[in-house]
Amino acid sequence: MRSLWNALTRRAEGPAEITADVIRLIGLLCIPIAAIGWGPLGGVSLAFATGGMVIPRALRLRPGFDILFGIVTLVAVWSSVTDLYVTVKWWDLPVHFALNGLIAAVGYLLLAHFRIVADERSLPRPVLSTAIVTTALGMTFGVFWEMFEWFGKNFIDGEIYVGYTDSIGDLLLGGIGSVVAGLTMPIIRAHRRSEPEPQVDPSTAERRDA
Repeated sequence: MRSLWNALTRRAEGPAEITADVIRLIGLLCIPIAAIGWGPLGGVSLAFATGGMVIPRALRLRPGFDILFGIVTLVAVWSSVTDLYVTVKWWDLPVHFALNGLIAAVGYLLLAHFRIVADERSLPRPVLSTAIVTTALGMTFGVFWEMFEWFGKNFIDGEIYVGYTDSIGDLLLGGIGSVVAGLTMPIIRAHRRSEPEPQVDPSTAERRDA
């Protein structure tokens, strides 16, 4: 936890990291705007999203990924708050593709940081292994997303669009986005000099060489 806190509180380095922090600041400012303009639920949604936007910084991921994660997260939440998903029926498909993939990647790296799942760099087939685990995480998140939409329609706002075809399409696009995230993990992860390389088991190394 200390390493996450140190990464989160360190000073931004370079224009890209500053841009990512500015996006987080925008998210923070959006909380009262959403709460005043669209009600308490809008404010809670923006607060939850802004909290999640700090995770890429804590994990010291590439600034470009950090920026993309922040932008997509804010677009997704504002689309929900302003009912864009209702007025533009197809809009949730690209959002599911992008956000599911990004969250799956962050989830995988967070679990790897706490050694709940194996670091892909210590595995004999890192790309395939990461793609499988990231896809599983993304699909799981997608299922919970659909469950939340169902709950919202039945208990919060009946205008939320939920249907069998819509849910299957959302899960499909979210799964594809998660596959892409898993396959691009070497690009997403920042290999900093201060980040120790994982210890590779000798038998694993021998299998990789074979």
